Amino acid sequence: MRNVAAALFVVLAIFKLRAAKCFVSTVLCSRMPGLTPTQRQICSESSDAVVSLASGQLLGASECQKQFHDHRWNCTHVWNNDMFGQIVVIGSKEAAYTYGITSAGAVYSITTACAKGNITTCGCDTKQKSFSSSESENWKWGGCSMDIGYGMRFAKKFLDAREIENDNRSLMNLHNNQVGRKIVKQLLRTECKCHGVSGSCAMKTCWKSLPSFHVIGNTMKNKYRKAKMVRAIPSRDGSLHLVVVRKGNKQQHKDGKVSSDSQVPKRSELVYLESSPNYCERNVSIGVLGTVDRNCNRTSTAMDHCDLLCCGRGYNTHQIVRTWQCNCKFKWCCTVTCDICSERKEEYTCK
Repeated sequence: MRNVAAALFVVLAIFKLRAAKCFVSTVLCSRMPGLTPTQRQICSESSDAVVSLASGQLLGASECQKQFHDHRWNCTHVWNNDMFGQIVVIGSKEAAYTYGITSAGAVYSITTACAKGNITTCGCDTKQKSFSSSESENWKWGGCSMDIGYGMRFAKKFLDAREIENDNRSLMNLHNNQVGRKIVKQLLRTECKCHGVSGSCAMKTCWKSLPSFHVIGNTMKNKYRKAKMVRAIPSRDGSLHLVVVRKGNKQQHKDGKVSSDSQVPKRSELVYLESSPNYCERNVSIGVLGTVDRNCNRTSTAMDHCDLLCCGRGYNTHQIVRTWQCNCKFKWCCTVTCDICSERKEEYTCK
C-alpha cells in the first residue's frame, strides 16, 4: 500500500511540475513580441530551446556590430524594437547579412545549449559515436560531439515560420536563413585528446566542436561581399523562385516563361533584392540612422576614414585631454604617492 501511495505521489509531483512548466512557457511566449502563431506554439512546446535561440539572436546582433563598426551602416538600431520580427526593412545586402548571421547565431546557441544539457529534448550527438574508426587508425569517436542536426532543425522550424507571406522578400529571407545554418555546419571542427603513457598519444579520442562565433562572422562577411542580387519569377506551376539578376540580360520573356540562361543562386550564397542606400542621411522609416556625429579616423585607409564615413560633409575636430594616476610608489609606512599623467588627443566626428 505504501508503495502505491509513493508511486501516486511521484506521479502527482511530476504532473504538477509539468503543469507549472506549461504555465510558465505559456506566459513567457505570450509576452514575446513579433511571434507568429506557429512560433508561439513552438515556444510553448520548447521554451528552453527558444530561450537559447533568443540568446543566439543577441549573439548574431553583437557579431554584426563588430563586423560593421567602421561602416556607414554599422548594424545598430536593427534589433531594438522587435527581436523576432522583420530585421531590416529594405531587402539589401545588409538585410541578407543580418538574416544569415542571426540564423547562424540561433543554430550556434541551440547546439551549444544541447551539449551543456540546458535543453531537455537534446544532448550530445550520439550518432557520431556509432561511426568507429578503422583498426589501422589510432583514434575513436568520444566526448560530447555537438548535435548540429538538432540545432539546424529547430532554428529552421522556428525562424522560417515567420516567413508566411510567400513573396519575394520571404524567399530572400528563407534563402539567407539557410545560408546561415549551412555555414555553422561547414565550420564544425574535429578536436582530439591524446591518451597514452608519457604523452605517447597511442590512442586519441575525437569529437566535433564549434569554432568561435567570430570565425562564423568573418565567413559571413565574405559571403556579404560576394552576395548576389536576385529577383523572384513564377515557375510553371505558378510558385515563385529566385534567379540571379544579370546586368543587360533579360531573364524572363513576356509570356512569363523563364529563359534557359537564368541562374538559380547557390545555396551557399547570400542574396538580396534591392541596392543598398548610401546610409549617409538619417531615414528612420527604413532603419537608416545616418552618419552624423559618428566617430571617424582621419588617417585610416578603411571605410572609417573621415572622407568616406562622413559622406563628404566634413568633420569636427575635438581636443580631448585624458588624465590618470601614474608612477605610483609605496612609502613605508603606509602611503602611496602617484604622479598625475595626462594625454592630449584629437577625436573626429562627422558633421
